[in-house]
Amino acid sequence: MGKSHYGFDVFALVLGMLLPLAFAPLNIYPLSIIIPSLLFWLIYDTPGKLAFRRGYLFGFGLFSVGVSWIYIAVSDFGFTSAPVAFLLTLIFVAILAVFHALQALLGVVLAKGLSFSVAAFVFALSWLLFEWIRGWFMTGFPWLNLGYAYIDTPLAGFAPMLGVYGLSLISLFISASLCSFWPLKKTLTPLVVSVVVGLFVTGWSLIPLQWTEKTGEPIKVAIVQASLSQITKWDPDQIKHRMDVYAQMSEPLWGKHDIIMWPENAMSILWQDAPLLYKDKLQDRAVATNTALVIGVPYGDIDTQYHSSLIVLGTKPDVYHKRHLVPFGEFVPLPEFAKKLAGFFQLPMSGFSPGEQDQSGLEVAGYKMAPSICYEDAFGEELIDFLPEAVVLINGSNNAWYGKSWAAHQHLQIARMRAIETQRQSIRSTTTGISALIDEYGQLMHATNLHEQTILTGTVQPRQGATPYVRWGNWPVLIFMFIALMVLLVRTIRLRVRRS
Repeated sequence: MGKSHYGFDVFALVLGMLLPLAFAPLNIYPLSIIIPSLLFWLIYDTPGKLAFRRGYLFGFGLFSVGVSWIYIAVSDFGFTSAPVAFLLTLIFVAILAVFHALQALLGVVLAKGLSFSVAAFVFALSWLLFEWIRGWFMTGFPWLNLGYAYIDTPLAGFAPMLGVYGLSLISLFISASLCSFWPLKKTLTPLVVSVVVGLFVTGWSLIPLQWTEKTGEPIKVAIVQASLSQITKWDPDQIKHRMDVYAQMSEPLWGKHDIIMWPENAMSILWQDAPLLYKDKLQDRAVATNTALVIGVPYGDIDTQYHSSLIVLGTKPDVYHKRHLVPFGEFVPLPEFAKKLAGFFQLPMSGFSPGEQDQSGLEVAGYKMAPSICYEDAFGEELIDFLPEAVVLINGSNNAWYGKSWAAHQHLQIARMRAIETQRQSIRSTTTGISALIDEYGQLMHATNLHEQTILTGTVQPRQGATPYVRWGNWPVLIFMFIALMVLLVRTIRLRVRRS
């Protein structure tokens, strides 16, 4: 039976559906090595059309399972009927699947005439290329990048040097190395074993390497996780209640902590429109107790321009405006058409403006911090704009959109990667969980449960200095990838010229 049989198409779909299990919350990371190697085998030496189809089915399976929580946001909290929400989620997944289809097609084209073991490395490069493109095309969706599966493995030692894309590349090369001794009758060569074992050992030896050092005293932090229902966010009768809950939960914290933090959307009313008495009381309490209060709140003028922001109250107020907005959630392309399509696109405050790109970070309790709001921390190459000056990472998120799905766990995994890449400790405040204090190795020092009303307390240690990733970002990995792909492209062109 040849590889053109439709059973192999189903196999590609199933492989895609299994890959999300490699990520949080299940963390079965060996799947992120085994599954790509199986996909390489399915695609190798097949016609371009068949490779495209298999790649598409794989991508469809991956995202239909891995980001199925999009449906919850659109249906349960987006005022959209179940059929329309299902259709919109299906369209979203179908679009994302195209990246894997193109990756498979490019791999087949560039690997033409190569042995399977060599072709596997070509497929690995094409995978990385489209993973990177997916991270910026149409504002980007860098979710479920392979590198995130290695947070708790020895390979995490490479993250401060090469970032998450570097981990993806290493993972893919290990997958390709496994392919070098297929079919199974071949003997596992010492070279393959040496490469794979060597990568894990090297990564493990890099983990304790200190790229940064302590500076200043530990900062006492209290995170208020009110865990209020997302559906009350836009209810005019609930806005005051939500504000009062955060204020009441914070009352016993004043003066006992350097920072009190409320998450993104803690207040769902424009800061400028909030009652003056309420704002003055918070500011006065912050100054009197020498406590910095960080609040996630819309900021600006609803009739002209407004931002999703983190504001700091206290002796030195400051504000950060979110730079990287979420399409359709925070701004709506083709708004008139979209709003006719579904209620989700008619949500209040879905016309945010992005903040300036050259913001200098956020000063909190006397320290410069690298701020991000929700989805922004998925873009490591943007977060390092604030480093090495920033000594702590600080993120406010609203994961209430996604109920009790895997989304919050996946997002926490992403936040942990940012801490490892920058070797900075991180303050992460969310509406319904998972709030956390993360150390410079990406390990959770303290964390809340999902959908738990609680206060998380602890300390973070400011750190100074720069990891190689902070200095160079994704460029070393991208330069290597592009040079290798260009060499392969020149080879392919020469082969075609010779045949003609």
